[in-house]
Amino acid sequence: MGVSASQITERVIALVEPVAEDLGLDLVDVEYVTERGRWILRIYIDKPGGVNVEDCAMVSSEIGDLLDVKNVISGHYVLEVSSPGLNRPLRKEKDFIWATGKRIKARTKMPIEGRRNFTGVLERYSNGTISIRLDQGTVELALRDIEKANLLYPFE
Repeated sequence: MGVSASQITERVIALVEPVAEDLGLDLVDVEYVTERGRWILRIYIDKPGGVNVEDCAMVSSEIGDLLDVKNVISGHYVLEVSSPGLNRPLRKEKDFIWATGKRIKARTKMPIEGRRNFTGVLERYSNGTISIRLDQGTVELALRDIEKANLLYPFE
């Protein structure tokens, strides 16, 4: 039985987060996905004012060596390091605090009141719970119940 993609993602986060922080960067998200028959490990980093190509290259070389030494992924894969882009993923407590007042989309692991997708303005984060103002009222979601959340960039 092999290691699952989510287990690999968790291991990568545990290894990469302290390295990114030492470099003055924030680890935003990690994805381990297969595209067109090849495995890709995507690491999204950010810092106040945004990241540049040099930041991505620096993290890529540091992380690449670390992952090889720790033998986290067996088999061939492509390592990509980039900025989170406009629809930045929200993963940690500080991500939700940062996104307060902004439009977000959250998907829960299990249906809540018959639905899993919630889009609206993040009103607040408090004690592991977020409050999202929807078109029809407000919903409170526990961080542990959220499968995925991200910022929605306003194009209006």
